[in-house]
Amino acid sequence: MTLASALGAAHQAGEAAVPLLIGVVIDEAVRTGAGGRLAFWVGVLAAVFVALSLSFRFSLRNGEKASHQAAHEVRSKLAARVLATDGGVAEGRLSGELANIATSDAQRVGQVNLALPIAFSAVIGVLVGAVALLRVSVVLGLLVLVAAPVLLGLAHFLGKPLERRSDAEQDRAALASGVAADLVAGLRALKGIGAEATAAQRYRVTSRSSMEAAIRAARSRAWLDGSMLAMTGVFLAIVALVGGRLAAAGSITVGELVAAVGLAQFLLWPLSIFSWVNGLFAQGRASAARVAEVLSAPPAVPPGSSALPASVAGRVELADVVSGSLRGVSLTAAPGELLGVVARDPADAVSLLAVLAREVDPTGGSVTLDGLPLSTVEGAALRSAVLVAAHDADLFEGSVLDNVSAGGMNTGGVDEAMDAARVDDVARALPDGLDTVISARGRSLSGGQRQRVALARALAAAPPVLVVHDPTTAVDAVTEVSLAAGIKQVRTGLTTIVVATSPALLAAADRVVFLASGAVVSSGAHADLVADEDYRLVVLS
Repeated sequence: MTLASALGAAHQAGEAAVPLLIGVVIDEAVRTGAGGRLAFWVGVLAAVFVALSLSFRFSLRNGEKASHQAAHEVRSKLAARVLATDGGVAEGRLSGELANIATSDAQRVGQVNLALPIAFSAVIGVLVGAVALLRVSVVLGLLVLVAAPVLLGLAHFLGKPLERRSDAEQDRAALASGVAADLVAGLRALKGIGAEATAAQRYRVTSRSSMEAAIRAARSRAWLDGSMLAMTGVFLAIVALVGGRLAAAGSITVGELVAAVGLAQFLLWPLSIFSWVNGLFAQGRASAARVAEVLSAPPAVPPGSSALPASVAGRVELADVVSGSLRGVSLTAAPGELLGVVARDPADAVSLLAVLAREVDPTGGSVTLDGLPLSTVEGAALRSAVLVAAHDADLFEGSVLDNVSAGGMNTGGVDEAMDAARVDDVARALPDGLDTVISARGRSLSGGQRQRVALARALAAAPPVLVVHDPTTAVDAVTEVSLAAGIKQVRTGLTTIVVATSPALLAAADRVVFLASGAVVSSGAHADLVADEDYRLVVLS
């Protein structure tokens, strides 16, 4: 940006020199008529044109580069904050809203890096023009030096409404993007219940609100630009009038009059650019406030700082945990154990998964990994040791193989995971097998295919502790039994907690814990627990 400012200043100095040189050429032609001197000054004028042309080109190029680099850095920081292990950013925000902040707002913040060198060069242009006019006439120079700060102050004052309305415009646009993304994600469900018209009306109202906010912001921008252009025009007319009177009185030569008029015309750009720059600053300030709000969002849980040992045994223990619908839950998953958890109330399962993933900290009791409270473990280390695979885990746009290997395991581990999850059956049904590119969130796959690919991805990550939630609800009974056997084989020696109501998965578990009314009511082998009527109604209904 410093280079862009320097080149911009050089360009403005060259622009200001042009009318002065034209005045010199005229005076030389009128006063002396010497062809040699005239040719010399014409050559100087041509050289100045070449220099200002090159400086303008490279100044704009460097300014644009700085703008895009700044926008990229803002987007990177936003992405890092959204993906941070301590969470908290998505609370109360739609995904489309965050996407809008990371695109439109980040771009507007980045454009400040383009506006700054242009503003600097405009100031240099005004100063050079004023000094040049002082050499022609003290009166004209002082007129510019007095009027320029006044115009700058007016530009800032008139830009305040634009700043407020730009903030509102971005808020409405972000909400519209969020609602659109939400509707697209739930399109199948909306069609299933016949709610397309209601959903369309909801988006229509949101979109109209966004359009009205954008129109109000555009009106403010038009008012700012129009007002500044009018004031600048009046100012330049005054400069031209004063210069003409000075020439008529003989205070300045004809060449100096031409130079003064040329300088007045030149000053139109740096003075009018103040309006454009101030508009960018107003929009940038509004967008920067929205970006800062995301970056400074408090974490969902306080960050931990303790490191885990190099080798994690995988003992998970909940002691009198109170969180969500859980009311004093105590259970233990021993190292290497395949533990099944059955929740009569789905809310209990959701609350259990939340504390195991440390999306929330329990309000009472403790959750430990190898004796260390989860709340004290550093976030990235905890995520590498404990993986909670949600029931509705999304797939990424890319090939099936890329999705499975996203955990970073070696080829052997990925192959073993795909065998366990029976992804080979999925590959045979796809046109390019494992290289078939699937759409975002795996929408191009059936529910069962999506579940098997997601299960293979979780298994391929091979964490010391894996928690899976209902990984087989969309597959047939035969495949379910095969998947249960595959999970047990791949996870041999590693701790696995399966939160499910599938008899096949529970039968493969070493032990099953039954939750009801937010507490553990029984524990044992699946074959023994089916004698309990409440348990039987949950897993066999």
